[in-house]
Amino acid sequence: MSSRDLVLARVRRALADVPRTERPSEAPVDRGYLRAHGDRTTAQTVDLLAENLADYRAIVHRTDPKGLPGLMARLLDGRGATSVVLPPGLPAEWLSAVDAQRVERIADTEELTPHDLDAVSSVVTGCAVAVAETGTVVLDAGPDQGRRRITLVPDHHICVIRVPEQVVDSVPQALERLAPGRPLTWISGPSATSDIELDRVEGVHGPRTLEVVLVES
Repeated sequence: MSSRDLVLARVRRALADVPRTERPSEAPVDRGYLRAHGDRTTAQTVDLLAENLADYRAIVHRTDPKGLPGLMARLLDGRGATSVVLPPGLPAEWLSAVDAQRVERIADTEELTPHDLDAVSSVVTGCAVAVAETGTVVLDAGPDQGRRRITLVPDHHICVIRVPEQVVDSVPQALERLAPGRPLTWISGPSATSDIELDRVEGVHGPRTLEVVLVES
């Protein structure tokens, strides 16, 4: 018996008591699994997010709305950025302290090609939700996030997360906030892969550097 025959036989046995006319939507699914692992305060959840983001080699910063513009200016200046691509709905005040003479602001438009984006120093976006237990940031192409390609081509991504309203404990809680019909990008640290000898290489299919800014209101 081949592996295929073995798998199909197990499927048939598992479905032996299921009427042929029954559809998946007619059978209730037990969803009694844990929605979060452990009891945490809001502050502890945010701390866990920061810890797991850092564990994935993201660079984590914490500030408040008043300090955000200055921090953004320092991050771009420290990177030596000469250009930054911005989604159409990104709040203008986030980059109000950035010197427009030194850093060109490029709007995310359909005319931007992957070649154009490859020449951009940085990209700044918001996010849809962040998952503390997995250290994951989720983008859904919202107005402050732009098209998926702008976060996959530039080498440096700064992602702003509003705390605590955009932070959840677990993936099940995140899924409740997301629309399945939108283009979702799940990010856990900078882009990375490894070869057969487990040598880690970053920046293969996304930004080499991910900086996450937790803005605590």
